[in-house]
Amino acid sequence: PEPGAAAFVTIGATVEAGKTVLIIEAMKTMNQIPAPKSGVVKRILVEDGSAVEYGAPLMIIE
Repeated sequence: PEPGAAAFVTIGATVEAGKTVLIIEAMKTMNQIPAPKSGVVKRILVEDGSAVEYGAPLMIIE
């Protein structure tokens, strides 16, 4: 989704490895970020619309 749209996942959601959980805009391109593993979303570490650095943790999946 675009900034301000409903989130793909919320805290407590069960996700499967490879499922898109976030979108990051870089140089006007929307990049889908897949879950690296299956599990439950425990924390989301970034706010919608905030800037992130390469390699920064975005969410905790256990």
